[in-house]
Amino acid sequence: MTSDLLAPLDLAFWNMESAEHPMHLGALGVFAAHSPTAGAHAADLLAGRAAAVPGLRMRIRDVWPLGFPYAFGGAAREPDPGFDPLRHVLLHAPTADFHTEAGRLMQRPLDRDRPPWEAHVLPGEDGVSFAVLFKFHHALADGLRALTLAAAVLDPMDLPARRPRPEEPPKKLLPDVRKLPDLVRGAVSDMGRALDIGASVALSSVDVRSSAALAAEPSGTRRTAGVVVDLDDVHLVRKSRGGTVNDVLIAVVAGALRRWLDERGDGSEGVAPRALIPVSKRRPRTAHPQGNRLSGYLVRLPVDDPDPLGRLDTVRAAMDRKKDAGPNRGAGAVALLADHVPALGHRLAGPLVCQGARLWFDILVTSVPLPGIGLKLGGNPVTEVYPFAPLARGQSLAVAISTYRGQVHYGLVADAEAVPDLDRFAHALSAEVKELMVACGS
Repeated sequence: MTSDLLAPLDLAFWNMESAEHPMHLGALGVFAAHSPTAGAHAADLLAGRAAAVPGLRMRIRDVWPLGFPYAFGGAAREPDPGFDPLRHVLLHAPTADFHTEAGRLMQRPLDRDRPPWEAHVLPGEDGVSFAVLFKFHHALADGLRALTLAAAVLDPMDLPARRPRPEEPPKKLLPDVRKLPDLVRGAVSDMGRALDIGASVALSSVDVRSSAALAAEPSGTRRTAGVVVDLDDVHLVRKSRGGTVNDVLIAVVAGALRRWLDERGDGSEGVAPRALIPVSKRRPRTAHPQGNRLSGYLVRLPVDDPDPLGRLDTVRAAMDRKKDAGPNRGAGAVALLADHVPALGHRLAGPLVCQGARLWFDILVTSVPLPGIGLKLGGNPVTEVYPFAPLARGQSLAVAISTYRGQVHYGLVADAEAVPDLDRFAHALSAEVKELMVACGS
């Protein structure tokens, strides 16, 4: 294993982190236990398998290579010579509430001197279940990469064989002069794209109609919750109104926000918050290479619309427009600008960028792909998977969604002080699915 420089977006995530806003993503997997000791056995398996996964042995270190100014102020992944899996795989006391423990653990930043990941095994007090909370720093892995690393320590899966990828020629320090015209055209195109994104960001901040409930002063506390929805119910709504499953799931968030704001007394009238919908630019079969490949769509959620079908139609139309324009344009594509910032710029501006997230979007709504086959650990099957997204500075709530074996799992992360009633929002998500089904005549 050798060192490799962090990609620009990875470096941005590494430098945006603060104690109050750690930049790790997570996933809480709930397992049906074959015995009361299944959790302890799972911890032993995870520790033993982690030692054999190269990606889990990589720490992140600052680099100051004077000979390569483009990397000055950057960081690189490198093997940790003192890697000890027992520092990363931790067995906890039995608990009656997995989400209470997950919230407490999600608020703790990862140790930046070690490979930035953890696996917390939470035995259930009932003796028939246990959970594992995986935490990966966003600089180490995006959603697809995190899934690959987590799958490497679970029981082996029977996956179709992959075709070997052709080896890429080593990168040269200087470009081939024969390619200079193409490089110039690419640079001009990139400049035009950057100007377009910048203008779109400015326009997106005009007439912002959000809610104070979605904003928070950083407290450093976290609370998590999870909601399970039957995928067949989502398909019934989709077939009735058109669009995609993702359109329905985003519309459910909009309706739940309306219900939640009204119930807590904040009111939904005139509220149309900006939701950032991340878009992965990496195909699943190329998930192995390092580096985040993310763009996004910025969508106004029609929280102020009292009609559930009207909300769904508005979300579907907005997503169609964003897809037609593509993930390289618009205010949601700000992450693409990271490639045009030198490493030292990320180091110096990272804290400022984190503070400015609130000016860019109001809530994160992201989807995490999961394999269609059953996941197991020590022969114990996964029954639920709740993904957790990082919480940006100045924001009180983030929503992550995964689909697994006929069920949709909403994973919710909130600032615990700003949103003490996260369970109420979770109930609102379930109620909104039912309301959509009634509206569709199902």
